[in-house]
Amino acid sequence: MPRARSRESGQAAVLLLSFLVVLLASAALAIDVGSWYRADRALQSSVDAAALAAAQELPYDTGLAAALASDYASKNGGGLETVTFSSGVTSDDTVAVSGTRAAPGYFSKILGIDSVDVHATAKARTGTLSEARWAAPFGVDEQHPMLQCEPLPCFGEDTTLELDKVGPGAFRILNIDGSHGGTGPSTLADWILRGYEGSMPLDWYYSDPGAKFNSSQVRAALDARIGTELLFPVYRETRGGGSNFEYEVVGWAGFLLTGWDVHGSQDSRLLGRFTQLIWEGIASESAGPPDFGARAVSLVE
Repeated sequence: MPRARSRESGQAAVLLLSFLVVLLASAALAIDVGSWYRADRALQSSVDAAALAAAQELPYDTGLAAALASDYASKNGGGLETVTFSSGVTSDDTVAVSGTRAAPGYFSKILGIDSVDVHATAKARTGTLSEARWAAPFGVDEQHPMLQCEPLPCFGEDTTLELDKVGPGAFRILNIDGSHGGTGPSTLADWILRGYEGSMPLDWYYSDPGAKFNSSQVRAALDARIGTELLFPVYRETRGGGSNFEYEVVGWAGFLLTGWDVHGSQDSRLLGRFTQLIWEGIASESAGPPDFGARAVSLVE
C-alpha cells in the first residue's frame, strides 16, 4: 500500500505540474494576445490619420499627399507600406493607405512565438461640401472674379466684398438657419464669431433684410475674426422680392478676413482673400457642387 500511495502521489504531482505549465502558457498567451490587439489598434489609428492627412491635399497634389501620409505614419510608429490613389466621385479624390508592424511576443516566447505581424488599411476621400457646419452668414456671388479662375479660384490675392454692390463683387447677409425674416444682432454676431452650429445644406435661403452692422456685437465679432478663416456660402441665382428674396447656395468658399469697413446697410465692405481649406461637413457624393476651394475629408469603406 505505501508503494501504491507513493506512485499515486508522484502521478498527481506530474499532473499538477503539467496543469500549471498549461495554465501559465495560456495566461502568457492571453497577455500577449491583448498586447497584439493593442498594437493592431495603434496601427489602425496610424493609417487612419495618414489617410486623412493625405486626403487634405487631394485632388490637387498626389505627390504632396503621399509625403504627408508618410510623415504622419512615421510620427506615429511607422509601418507604412503603400499609398495609392484612385478616382471616386472625381479624379484622384481617394487615397488608400496600408501598413504592417511586427508586434513582439513576451510570454509567448516560451511557445516559440517571438512576434506576429499586424496589418491595417484605411481609405479616405475628399469632396466639395454638400452640407457644412459653422458657416458665416455672408453669401458671395459665384461670379466674383476671384472665384472664376481656372482650374481653381484665385487663392491668396487680396480682394474686397461690397455689401451694396450689384454684381460679382457683392456679398449678402443670409438667414443661414433656414429662417424667414430678420435675424437679431446677437444671433448674427454669434454666426460671425463661431459660425452657425447647425448643418447647412445646399439650398435656397432667404435674405436677411437688415445689415445690423451698427450693432456693437456685430462689430466686436468682426474684430475678433480678423486674421482667421470663415466659411462663406456661394450663391448663383436669386428669386423673389422684398421679404421673400432668396439666394440659391451652390457651394462654399473659405475667406481669410483681414479687415472690414461697414456703415450700416450702405457702403459696407469686407476685406480679405479667398483660401483653400478643409472644413467640417459632408462631402458630396456627386460631381455636381462646384469647387470653390472648401472641401471635406472623411474615411470611407
